[in-house]
Amino acid sequence: MTPHEQNEINRRRDRLLASIALTSGIGLILALPFALREGAEFFLPLTAALVIAIALVPFLEWMERRGVPSAIAALVAVIVFLLVANAAIVMIVVPAADWFVLLPERLPKIQSNLAPLIDLYSQLQRFVDETIQALASGPGNAARTASVDAPRSLLQFAAASAPSAIVQMVFALLIIYFFLAGWTRLRRRTINSRGSFDGAMAVARVIQNVVDATSAYVLTIATINLCLGLSVAIALWLIGMPSPLMWGGIVAMLNFIPYFGPMLAAVLLGLGGLMMFDDIWMALLPAAIQIGFHLIEANAITPMVLGRRLTMNPLLILVALTFWGWVWGTPGALLGVPLLIIIQTVISAAGMPDIAGFLFERGTLTVPPRKENDETEETVERAG
Repeated sequence: MTPHEQNEINRRRDRLLASIALTSGIGLILALPFALREGAEFFLPLTAALVIAIALVPFLEWMERRGVPSAIAALVAVIVFLLVANAAIVMIVVPAADWFVLLPERLPKIQSNLAPLIDLYSQLQRFVDETIQALASGPGNAARTASVDAPRSLLQFAAASAPSAIVQMVFALLIIYFFLAGWTRLRRRTINSRGSFDGAMAVARVIQNVVDATSAYVLTIATINLCLGLSVAIALWLIGMPSPLMWGGIVAMLNFIPYFGPMLAAVLLGLGGLMMFDDIWMALLPAAIQIGFHLIEANAITPMVLGRRLTMNPLLILVALTFWGWVWGTPGALLGVPLLIIIQTVISAAGMPDIAGFLFERGTLTVPPRKENDETEETVERAG
């Protein structure tokens, strides 16, 4: 067999292997979203727990540097997270349940407040009437007579949920604890398992960058959203809006979802204002307050605090929100940006892979056929 024939056989083999790898990769990419969606009961709490655990790593390392054992430090981190989650449940869910019970009784008031605006849009009048009529004759009547016991803590919230939700919550907490408890050993073992010093340094850089970027984003955005929620709550309290802390908590929570979250918060505040105030302009004031604070936060405070280090492409954010929202609903939308940060950080730290070069390698796509034939002819001439 001549070198040219052997080279042609190698070329065909490489192309066949590359085609198989490419087809398998495309199939995996196409099947992964549906697998994540169907397996949401497992993948959603697992992913949420990992994101939360990564965000808590700096707090864990801070305690470990002060001599606290890893197991105790992880337990303290989980307890702190539970306290924050419990406070959010008490502050948001409890008053929200009372507002939900009050909604059917306030539908006529909402309709009367909207009447001046509806008169300007005759076509919208019929749509609103039909919608309100459907609400009044539908599940809303049941809400008038049914007693709703609002959960007063995270434990009651879990007890009121389905058994699967309890299992998922316990599963997520265990993942957070064991991830944090074994974080230091896991990182050291991962770095030491590399065969070269450069490889170990690359892995260490990727791990550190992921932790720094994720924790910085989550903690910074959480602080900004908390300040935003408190500011909105104070403003709503000044104008006499009931349950200002609940509304501030809703604004802070929804602000974790870029673009869509603030719009939904404005709609909810508009609905709440229509339920509470008689004057249409006073009823729309809570939504206007939220929009004003959000514009200041989004255009001045957040860019100034985050800077360019955590700046992301708006198109990628929209794609991530749409994808993860389609896969896991609202929890997926909340996790969309942190997951995007993790993926971007890993790719940036590890280097953008050359898919074509990796799949087809040398002698197929990266080397032009004419050049390769010339090299083969030179080899044959030298051998002859």
